[in-house]
Amino acid sequence: MPSPEKVSVAVIGASGYTGVELARLLSIHPLARLVAVTSRQYAGQRMATVFPSLHDICDLSFEESDIASICGRAEIIFTAVPHKTAMLVASEILAAGRKLIDLSADFRLRDAAVYEQWYEPHSAAEYLTEAVYGLPELYREEIKKARLIANPGCYPTSIILGLAPLLRAGIIDATTIIADSKSGTSGAGRGAVISSLYCEVADGFRPYKVGGSHRHIPEIEQELGQLHGGAVTITFTPHLLPISRGILSTIYARLKKEVSAEQIAELYTAMYGEERFVRLLAPGTIPATQYVRGSNYCDIGFALDRHTGRIIVMTAIDNIVKGASGQAIQNMNLLCGFPEQTALTAPAFFP
Repeated sequence: MPSPEKVSVAVIGASGYTGVELARLLSIHPLARLVAVTSRQYAGQRMATVFPSLHDICDLSFEESDIASICGRAEIIFTAVPHKTAMLVASEILAAGRKLIDLSADFRLRDAAVYEQWYEPHSAAEYLTEAVYGLPELYREEIKKARLIANPGCYPTSIILGLAPLLRAGIIDATTIIADSKSGTSGAGRGAVISSLYCEVADGFRPYKVGGSHRHIPEIEQELGQLHGGAVTITFTPHLLPISRGILSTIYARLKKEVSAEQIAELYTAMYGEERFVRLLAPGTIPATQYVRGSNYCDIGFALDRHTGRIIVMTAIDNIVKGASGQAIQNMNLLCGFPEQTALTAPAFFP
């Protein structure tokens, strides 16, 4: 059987953390050819000069986002840009017959009114019902046939994967879900923000966007509602950790009936036992960010709290890889018919 040809790809917005990670992973992808990277700030400069980590890895120079030119060279285009930006270019990319994998929030929410409640007016709402939510463990077959993939947020990935087997089985009370999540500072992006400066973050630990105000909430509730078969309301509190990478989510829910740890484990095994990037931890083993750092894995553990009748689910991911760029490439692999794990099998960085 002949080897598949390389697919040509471009990254719009390649100077942020997710864009750089995309460039790193795509540059070592044996079946992809990175042909363009864009950045308004660094246009004309070599990517490896701006990011020396890519020296001898990526020899491209940043360019302006000329969509027509990029569509003429790339078959698949990643948009690693702030919300509102992707919706402005989606129509031109799709009209050119190209596939779009968007890492922003622009196409994750199926209801334009919900998007506008949490963000701002949507200028490409006609694509919302077409976009496929890019969580391969839930939507693998739909992803394979898509032309527009909405790559999930990092917090939602960690929470949805943790709760999916329980909601599908209907064994938790969907009105009692509490997610307490902690992220490294790279989740705030690469822009200069005082709250993300080293002296503001080091030796400290704090929540933010408290009281149901984080923009990932409607995305989480949308996908949990799909699993539950009805509306889900979640209490979600994110925290900022003084580390560069990683998300640890601790999720609580009340059980509808008494179940054994073995029965819970069977639910997770039935759903994830064949999944390449979900690792189910042995009883008593607790997920930790340092064991997934730099990898595309999601580690999941759980404990039963008999005193309160709750289950406690714990998940750990790298927010830039499985929470963003690695998952985007996982989606690209599915879209192109490549082995799903291509370029994503590296173990975590440790220590």
